[in-house]
Amino acid sequence: MTLDTPYRAIFCDLLTDTTLDILPLRDVQCDDYIGRAGSLSGTIPLPDRTIAERAHKVRAGRTAVYLERGGDLWWGGIVWTTNLQSSDRGVMTLGIQAATFDSYATRRRIRRPITFTQPTDQLDIARTLWADLSAGLGKSAVEAGKETSEVLRTASWRLGDETVYQEALDQLGAQENGFEYQILVYRDPVDGRRLRQLRLGWPKIRTGATDMVFDRPGAILSYSFPDDATRGGTTALARGASTNSNAAAESRPTVSEEMLSPDLGEWPRVDLSSDHNEISDVATLNSLATAQLKAASGSVLIPEISIRLGGIVPPALLGRTARIRITDEWHPQGLDARYRIVGVKFRPPERGRPDTAELSLEEA
Repeated sequence: MTLDTPYRAIFCDLLTDTTLDILPLRDVQCDDYIGRAGSLSGTIPLPDRTIAERAHKVRAGRTAVYLERGGDLWWGGIVWTTNLQSSDRGVMTLGIQAATFDSYATRRRIRRPITFTQPTDQLDIARTLWADLSAGLGKSAVEAGKETSEVLRTASWRLGDETVYQEALDQLGAQENGFEYQILVYRDPVDGRRLRQLRLGWPKIRTGATDMVFDRPGAILSYSFPDDATRGGTTALARGASTNSNAAAESRPTVSEEMLSPDLGEWPRVDLSSDHNEISDVATLNSLATAQLKAASGSVLIPEISIRLGGIVPPALLGRTARIRITDEWHPQGLDARYRIVGVKFRPPERGRPDTAELSLEEA
């Protein structure tokens, strides 16, 4: 990215969110997803001593970076690694690798008892976990909303198990009738402050009241519809923790019931399995197995389209419904289908390359 692009890379102190500098960033690639961390990579050119001194402020694990487009925040996260390089011709660069703010949950472990013995809204449990872990970010802590679901659960995590917060959140949300989460970055419309908000969606995160329409020929530059049977199955079993208290006996895990797809018979028997080493409740394991089977029964289709970004495309794309209309040799009668956007990859314009985005989709 250079000064003639619509993007700016804003580097900030992670704990206070104080702006450190706005630096040029080249070879930028970034993505964001619902339910898992996105990433950003790029290179800060160091052509002279002045830029090099400014880039000294970018420190791995202590710096946040935001990607701004047209005054809106399109991406935000934590710089986890930097790589200072000098070529044999003396060209110096500082490479950065960053991940969205939800990646912080992978670096924190539960080190106090957290227990919900009474049935509690699963989104309240998720907010408690996020409030607990994001307190370590100081003034940059993630703010929570007030979403609710119709699902009540019990849950507990013990001191000493060293459970990673992300694992706890993923297991909670992966159960049957679970939820999705994402960290949204945006500016306060009143004072312009950068905000980080935890979005919880039950059973799905959905954004916007109207469909975004993409056509080919038209705004769609290219597309792919991979249909992957290696990721699907027709049976599922979840394995949990061992409950054997006799050290002399063989240790065996707690297992769920074997869940069968209603499509078994039309499809061959293909087995799915998942491990949850800190769960010993059979009902919870049954719920996890059922949810896995629903998400991957038969084969898994994850369409992707590449579009040219323009003024009509908003920054908050995740969770929006896209209406895809394609007419070509494969779809001579025309495809007209609705999908939910679950992943976004941005490619800022550079060296003649247009400003584009790749959208990962699932059936709406």
